[in-house]
Amino acid sequence: MDIAEILALKTWAVVGLTDHPHRPAHGVARFLMNHGRQVIPVNPTGATVHGEVGYPTLADIPVPVDVVDIFRRSSDAGAHVDEAIAIGAKAVWLQLGVIDEAAAARARAAGLAVVMDRCPAIEWRAHGPRP
Repeated sequence: MDIAEILALKTWAVVGLTDHPHRPAHGVARFLMNHGRQVIPVNPTGATVHGEVGYPTLADIPVPVDVVDIFRRSSDAGAHVDEAIAIGAKAVWLQLGVIDEAAAARARAAGLAVVMDRCPAIEWRAHGPRP
């Protein structure tokens, strides 16, 4: 699965999404929503963001998730990749500056597509679905 195919997927769990408008996850989540994606916030408090109910962990989400978009430190990313594998996500997207080669290898071995050190809002212009 390439970047264009991942961007076409509909349900995105955004790990690290909070209601802090100065954080990159906040703007990227809004971008994805504006492009027709369902965004599910994942943060320890389970806070609602952009009107969408949040959950403390990926395992708490009651619907299938296509993409797990990770806005966490590289040192924390692996645990979220493992959660993505466990819930049967189709892809993991590690944001700009989030690099964990071992976690990416685990995800690929489990059959997930992996994008690392990129941002879907930036990649959309070149790879996003066309109307």
